[in-house]
Amino acid sequence: MASSHISPEFQKISFGSFRVEGRPACVLRAYESAQFYSHNFDVLRLRRQNSMALLGPSGAGKTHLLVAVSNALLSQGIGVHYFPWVEGSGDLRDAVKGHGDSVTRLLGALKNSDVLYVDDLYKGRKEPTEFQLEFLFDVVNFRYLNQLPILVSSERDIEGLCEVDEAIGSRIYEMCSHFLINMRLTDGEQTEGMNLNYRLGQREA
Repeated sequence: MASSHISPEFQKISFGSFRVEGRPACVLRAYESAQFYSHNFDVLRLRRQNSMALLGPSGAGKTHLLVAVSNALLSQGIGVHYFPWVEGSGDLRDAVKGHGDSVTRLLGALKNSDVLYVDDLYKGRKEPTEFQLEFLFDVVNFRYLNQLPILVSSERDIEGLCEVDEAIGSRIYEMCSHFLINMRLTDGEQTEGMNLNYRLGQREA
């Protein structure tokens, strides 16, 4: 747990603390898929499609569910490395300004962990730099070639990820295709006035 880079607050997150009552169908589907994934990881990790992606707007529960998956895997003795895109990109910039060994160590940790969780991929006001994309491609491609699982949350759908970089997006899609949930409201749910953002839904209630 100490080497996972999951904060003490996030270490408290579990499936039991996730509310599904009254939530949209895509949230329930994501919840059930995340539980199935964590319970069957020993078998799933041997497959080509051994990864999971939750894609959708802020507040839908993506991070909660994938942190719950991470904590469940850690409790089974499976190593997870948590890499929040915004903060991690800042760490990467600092490493570049410092010594090359820092970048090499970070690259090695992201490549070789049992499971890599990239949280809020491409979130931020600025588009990723060429260096960030090269670094990310190196990590994703290594894990793709070596069938090492990756967990991804992002506010962009697969098309949006591919618009940033098709090589990275297409590899993530292939790895996650059996456990890829686009968290979007149905037309009926929109008509009923349901809110996918749990935090805003709480305010309205």
